[in-house]
Amino acid sequence: MSVRNVIVIGSGPAGLTAALYTARANLKPLVIEGLEAGGQLMLTTLVENWPGYRDGIDGPDLMAAMREQAQRFGAEIIRGNVTSVDLLSHPFTVKTSDAEYRARALIVATGASARLLGLASERSLLGHGVSTCATCDGYFFRGKPIAVVGGGDSAMEEAIFLTRFASHVTVVHRRDTLRASKIMQDKAFANPKISFEWNADVEEIKDTGKGEVTSMVIRNHQTGDVKDIPVDGVFVAIGHTPNTVLFNGQLDTDANGYIVTHAGSRTSVPGVFACGDVQDHVYRQAITAAGSGCMAAIDAEKYLEGLPQHLGEAAHVATLE
Repeated sequence: MSVRNVIVIGSGPAGLTAALYTARANLKPLVIEGLEAGGQLMLTTLVENWPGYRDGIDGPDLMAAMREQAQRFGAEIIRGNVTSVDLLSHPFTVKTSDAEYRARALIVATGASARLLGLASERSLLGHGVSTCATCDGYFFRGKPIAVVGGGDSAMEEAIFLTRFASHVTVVHRRDTLRASKIMQDKAFANPKISFEWNADVEEIKDTGKGEVTSMVIRNHQTGDVKDIPVDGVFVAIGHTPNTVLFNGQLDTDANGYIVTHAGSRTSVPGVFACGDVQDHVYRQAITAAGSGCMAAIDAEKYLEGLPQHLGEAAHVATLE
């Protein structure tokens, strides 16, 4: 079995940027797209904060352009979902449902998945009034009423941020107290543009027939009262889950499951690099994911250049194949 120089797992902004840079370094990377090819931007209609596009660009169009650019420089991109990896022996082994690959360096760009409420209407309106990122989409709701679902720090941060644009923000929380830190609670309670619906579950987001958000239906699970709240947008802020199950027991992760990186994109295993939302729980932006993909590519290139120093001359010969 031939050994690749670099395999990139994931095809969002981080993975495709890593593919672009490693391809331009003549490392002939293999990119395995994963189940959600293109990442979270495939669920976004208009991206207005990607540099260079004055009038914005549709998320799927941006990802298609990034994909084609990486391929132009020699990246091989295949459809498939990685089922297992072996990082304990070198070269690393990456298995999909129908093939097995080996690589001298591995770039992990599997991203993180926003936790959703599980409503059919929520899924169909995602990108059409339902969002999981206030920084990305808040600008679209200037002067409009919106809702934020959640009660933690991220929910309060989003609610406060959204008051810059929205006419009013309704926070819907399933408990009668917030989980957010006291300082975040105090800021939210003091903001005149924020109100709260306590002990409430979201039952439906309307209107899938129109293809846009017009209101949300909530039920107080203590009293049984049902409300239909007119809103133009719903921001779901109940957390993210990093896609790291593949690497359990092989890469160091933090308490929330994010891959721990140091000195750039380096992980706890030499030769394995991580970029994008799988290791970033702070910024979670397409542009920062792309930047970290660049870092991972450069780190991988430097790692491969240094292989002869600690893996013998045979490894050096192999990298030149």
